[in-house]
Amino acid sequence: MSADGGAGTRVGFIGLGSMGAPMAKKLQGWSGGLTVCDTRAEALEPFTAAGAEAAATAAEVAAKCGIICIAVVNDQQVRAVLTGDNGVLAAAAPGAVVAVHSTISDESAAEFARLCADRGVELIDAPVSGGAAGADSGRLAVMIGGSANAVAAVREPFGCFADMVVHAGEVGAGTRMKLARNLLHFISFTAATEAQRLAEAAGLDITVLGKVVRHSDAVTGGAGSIMLRDTTAPIEEGDFWLPILTHVRELGEKDLALALDLGDRVGAELPLAASALTRFGEGLGVGRGEIATERERDIATERERDIATERERDIATERERVTIGERNDSKESE
Repeated sequence: MSADGGAGTRVGFIGLGSMGAPMAKKLQGWSGGLTVCDTRAEALEPFTAAGAEAAATAAEVAAKCGIICIAVVNDQQVRAVLTGDNGVLAAAAPGAVVAVHSTISDESAAEFARLCADRGVELIDAPVSGGAAGADSGRLAVMIGGSANAVAAVREPFGCFADMVVHAGEVGAGTRMKLARNLLHFISFTAATEAQRLAEAAGLDITVLGKVVRHSDAVTGGAGSIMLRDTTAPIEEGDFWLPILTHVRELGEKDLALALDLGDRVGAELPLAASALTRFGEGLGVGRGEIATERERDIATERERDIATERERDIATERERVTIGERNDSKESE
C-alpha cells in the first residue's frame, strides 16, 4: 500500500452491476490505474475500451491491486469472491485493503474481516447511499467500518465516486449505519403506500397526490420517488412497473430483515420495521417476497405454538380444579 493515502495505488473493482458500474466508471482516471472484473464479458467492454485492465478472476484482481472494491449482491456472493478457489484471498498481498460496498450483515462483515486478517489483509465494510444517480454524479455517501489507517488509504480513491466518506467505527459499523439509514428509507416507502391507500379511499387522485409529494420532496427529500402509479391494485404480468417494483421489494425486504436482526441483537424494538417487512411488497403491488413470506410463516407457527401452550395450560388447570373438587367431595363424604 502506498504511503500517500492511496494515491498511486492500483484499484480493483469486482462487480459491475447497477451500482458497481457507475462507481467503477468514476475511477477510470484514477492515478494508480483500474482493474475491473465481472462474470459478464459485456460489462467489461466499456471499461477496457476506455483504458482499464480486465481480469478474469477475483484472484487476478487481488494480485495486481492494493485496494480491492467488491460490489456484488449479497453475503454469499461476497464470501465466494473472497474465499473461492480463484478468490481475493488466494492472491491478495499483505497490506492490501478490501472494501465491501455490498449491503450485507454486519456479522458477516466482521467474519470476513477475520478471514482477511489471517492473510495480513485488511477488510472494511463500506456500503454506499445515493443510488445509481449518486454514483453517476460522484455524490455517493460511503459509510466505512474499519481501522483509521484503512479509511485513510481509501479516502482519496473513494472521493472519485463519493462526496461524503464517513468513518462509522470498527468493522461492521459501516453496515450498521447503512441499515439504520435504509431502515428509514424503506419504512418511508411503506408509509407512502399507506398514504396512497388513504387518498384513494377518500376519492382523491393519487397521481396528483404523488406530484404534490414529489414537488415538496425535491426540496426536503422523501419517499415520493415510488408514488408514480395511478392505482394501488396488484401489478399484473407484463406491466412496466412489475420488474421495477419487484426489484425494490427484494432490496427492501433484505435490508429490513437485516435491520430487524440487528435490532434483536442490540435490544431495539422496531415495530414499524416488522410491519413494513410483511406489508412492503403488497403495498407496492407485487406481493410478498420470499423473506416476508418466510417471516410471516414463522410468526404464524409461533402463534400456533403459543395457542397450543395456552390450551395445555388451561387443560392442566381444569384437571387440577377437578382433582381438588373430588378430594373435597371425598372429605365431605367421610
